Amino acid sequence: MRDAVIVEAVRTPIGKGKPNGALAHVHPVELLAHTLRTLVERSGVDPALIDDVIGGTVDQVGEQAMNTTRYAALSAGFPESVPATTVDRQCGSSQQAVHFAAQGVLSGAYDLVVACGVESMSRVPMWSNVPEGKDPFGPGIAERYPEGLVPQGISAELISAKFSIGREQMDDFALSSHRKAAAAWDGGLFDAEVAPLEGVTRDECVRPGSTTETLAGLRSAYYDPGFAERFPQIEWNVTAGNASPINDGASAVLITSSETAARLGLRPLARLHSFAVTGSDPLLMLTGVVPATEKVLRRASLTLDDIDLFEVNEAFASVVLAWQQETGADLERVNVHGGAIALGHPLGASGTRLTTTLVHAMRERGARYALQTMCEAGGLANAMVLERV
Repeated sequence: MRDAVIVEAVRTPIGKGKPNGALAHVHPVELLAHTLRTLVERSGVDPALIDDVIGGTVDQVGEQAMNTTRYAALSAGFPESVPATTVDRQCGSSQQAVHFAAQGVLSGAYDLVVACGVESMSRVPMWSNVPEGKDPFGPGIAERYPEGLVPQGISAELISAKFSIGREQMDDFALSSHRKAAAAWDGGLFDAEVAPLEGVTRDECVRPGSTTETLAGLRSAYYDPGFAERFPQIEWNVTAGNASPINDGASAVLITSSETAARLGLRPLARLHSFAVTGSDPLLMLTGVVPATEKVLRRASLTLDDIDLFEVNEAFASVVLAWQQETGADLERVNVHGGAIALGHPLGASGTRLTTTLVHAMRERGARYALQTMCEAGGLANAMVLERV
């Protein structure tokens, strides 16, 4: 029976997604090309052997249009014969790329495949793909949800209210993310996964000096009088400090079977054990990580106690804390090297960024099983279980 294993995983440092960000001068195709080039250099594989490159990008417009993954592969020097495609499952786009890649290996459709992702939020701002005045949802959605859907920030506020997660709890979680990320950098724990780019060697948004007082002084990031009237339960606790920033970055993992890995002399980092994807309430939007976690554990025939490490994307502190409240997971095993609040959230790159950090953390900590899950716009979530080999 075929399996699917990750044999290499790399990412760029993550820059601020602003005009003055450390990576803002780098075209998104080149961001992704850098990770692809590094991936084959570190693994030593002949890129001509790669059956496909599956990349995630959210705002597929402007400099991230026209199948960005294909041009990144060409820019990286891959042979023209190597195909590529770009997928969109919102924030989970590149985690979905991992699912597709692994499922292709398991089915026998692929022997060697790259899953990757990129987002340059400095050059292609969020919502660039929805011109002003245009409706991306259509009349059927307006009929089904007559009161209207809401932006993700409002969903994060609704989650905070529903699960009684207060401002202090969210700020404390954010501080912990920064401290863990800083400690991981200082301890050299990111060295094996990060591919420095044009003099940028570290993630730009990690703030080890942040304090409770600093975070407490930040104002609400999403206050809106209309939504305040519609949702009087909201206390407006979500701030720029307890939510992920906007970022630039890219990441990539190389996936194959154990048999092919042995033939090519590649060292597996982890086996891709089980997968799940689910839909949930598009108003709360970000709570799908709970049923996705339950679903993937059922498929893996494992329990929460079997999982040594978790990566739960820190789009907002309220999301991870609600997930923990519902699942009962030990927060000491969650995002052990910090999460998106500190490291950053370059949308299309975040899925494979989490996977990259997770497989290296598994090896460093001797973890047998790990679980990754991500909330996604529209009420979606991906989850997968990895196993050490």
